[in-house]
Amino acid sequence: MNKKIFISTGEVSGDLHGSLLAKALFEQAKKHSINLEIYGLGGEKMKNEGVYIFQDTTSISAIGIWEALPLIIPMMKVQKKFYKSIKKYRPNCLILIDYMGPNINIGTKLRRSRNNIPIYYYIAPQEWAWRIGNNSTTNLINFSDKIFAIFKQEANFYKRRGGNVFWVGHPMIDLTKKLPSKKDSRRILKLRSNQNILLLMPASRPQELRYILPTFLKTAKKLQLRYPSLVVYIPSCRRVFDERFKKGLEKYEIKGKVISQKDDYELMPFIFSLTTLALCKSGTVNMELALYGIPQIVGYRVSRVTAFIAKKILNFKVRFISPVNLLVKKLIIPEFVQKNFNEKKIFYKACRLLDLTSEKTKINKGYTLLKKELGEEGVVERAAKEIINSII
Repeated sequence: MNKKIFISTGEVSGDLHGSLLAKALFEQAKKHSINLEIYGLGGEKMKNEGVYIFQDTTSISAIGIWEALPLIIPMMKVQKKFYKSIKKYRPNCLILIDYMGPNINIGTKLRRSRNNIPIYYYIAPQEWAWRIGNNSTTNLINFSDKIFAIFKQEANFYKRRGGNVFWVGHPMIDLTKKLPSKKDSRRILKLRSNQNILLLMPASRPQELRYILPTFLKTAKKLQLRYPSLVVYIPSCRRVFDERFKKGLEKYEIKGKVISQKDDYELMPFIFSLTTLALCKSGTVNMELALYGIPQIVGYRVSRVTAFIAKKILNFKVRFISPVNLLVKKLIIPEFVQKNFNEKKIFYKACRLLDLTSEKTKINKGYTLLKKELGEEGVVERAAKEIINSII
């Protein structure tokens, strides 16, 4: 039996989740003696799992109106090519993963053309957490045959609006394993017994190199001067960022190391084991750090033009920017956004987290609440099983 599945995603996190799902889909297909082919928009991780990639979309991503303008034409070209491929290859289903703008366009266009290919949305836009204008939603429910929800709030949100929803849980649960000992980690990373890691995770999009990276580097320099035993590590989720990160460490004379994309999978467990604090942008990484119990400070900034349009014109509202805080509905991990995103404020909070046990205890209690909201292990397998059974 031959079957074809198309996946559409973008950005580094989408490529990760696409690769995990693709692997699980191939495993489920094998159990049913299905010869499965998967095609898609994604990146290197998906390609490594056997997905035929039409276009690498990990670089075609931005948050904000102003920041996205240069990407509109490239996005339109990619979507047009992908849409033609769907019509040509006639897959048994289409899976949309995150990547809100492009995926909403693809799904809407397919339904308007009365194409009857089943459309599944996995990791949907977080509409349950934010609102624009008059509280209207995207038309995701109208074109999705099934929504695979990763959050309880997400599942309830779409169910109340008539969506066909299957809550699978958060896929990061499947990735969270027991970390190696600190002793082994120091040996592997060649760190002394008194050295610990200050982890910087500032960027997965080019715009974040401009708006987020410098502030985190300035903060890291100040922290290293106060705590000389701290060593800065920056995992690079994209090869093109490596040199920019290295130059940043040199510019601010920071004692640290950039972990290239080819090494991060092997080394990250050891790095997490020795991380005493992480400075990171908002996103999936917040969930990963929380599941490992690592104290973190979240920061984000977009251009002033984007911030003005979002607030004054689109009436964009969101209580928190980190999914950790959004899920537990209170400020568990510190957030610094726009005007508040500066090294002085972040430095002060970082010192409190490093010096005061009570601050770390407060975060850990929040992490315990978070874990109760994320479901049970086997998330990706549940999603893959449901999808394969639907196309048999």
